Amino acid sequence: MISIYLETFILALIQGISEFIPVSSTAHLIIVSKLSEFEIRFLEIDISLHFGSLLAIVFYFRSDLINIFKNKNLFLLIIFGSLPLIIFGYVVFETGIINLFRDIKIIAWATLLFGILLLYADRFKFNKNFKKDLNLKNILFIGLFQVLALIPGTSRSGITITAARLLNFNRFDSAKISFLLSIPALLGASFLGLKDLTIQNFELSKIAIFSICFPFVFSYLTIKYFLIFIKKFSLKVFVYYRIFLSGLLFIFIYI
Repeated sequence: MISIYLETFILALIQGISEFIPVSSTAHLIIVSKLSEFEIRFLEIDISLHFGSLLAIVFYFRSDLINIFKNKNLFLLIIFGSLPLIIFGYVVFETGIINLFRDIKIIAWATLLFGILLLYADRFKFNKNFKKDLNLKNILFIGLFQVLALIPGTSRSGITITAARLLNFNRFDSAKISFLLSIPALLGASFLGLKDLTIQNFELSKIAIFSICFPFVFSYLTIKYFLIFIKKFSLKVFVYYRIFLSGLLFIFIYI
C-alpha cells in the first residue's frame, strides 16, 4: 500500500507542476506509465489528478472568475474559445483515435516541434492586453490551436500561450488566457473520464482523495510562481527543456 501512495505522489507531482507550464503533463504521465511498472489503476488516478488541477485553477482565479461571470461578453469569449477542444476532444475520445496518439514517437516529435514554435512566438515583446484586446476572432484562433493539445507532447498551456503570443499578447496575459481556457478543458477531461469510470463501478477511495489533494497543492504553487516568472523572464528555459526531453526520447526510440 505504501508503494501505491508513493506512485500516486509521483504522478501528482508531475501533473501539478507540468499541467500549467508549457511542457505537456499528459506526455510526462504517459512516459512515466510506459517506462515504469506502477500498479495503480491509471484511469482512476488520471481523473483525480486532473480534477485536483481544476480545483487549483478555479481557486487561484476565483476573483477573476466572479468578474467573468458578471461580464457576459468575456464569459462568452471563454466558452467560444473552449468549443473547438470540447468538440474535437469528444470525437477523438469516443472514436478511440486518442489512443493512436499515445505513442512515444509522436510525443517526442510533438515535444520538439511545438517547443520550437513556442520559441518563435515568444521572441518579441508584445503589449496586447487581455481585457482590452481579446475578441471573438482572437479567442477562436487560440481555441483552434488548443485542439492540437490532444496530441501528447504538444502541451495545452504551451500551444495556447504560443497562439496568444502569435497574436501579440504579452506573456502574462497570454498565460492568463491559457489558464482560463484550461478550466473548461479540465472539466471536459474529468467528465469524459468519469463517464468511463461509471462502467467500472468506481468508488471514491483514499487513493483518489490523495491524488486530488496533492495536484491541487502542486498546481496552485505552479500557477502562482509561473505567473511571477513570466513577468521577468522569457519562455526559453521551457523550450530548452523540451529539446532536452525530446533528445532523450529520440535516443530511447532510435538507438
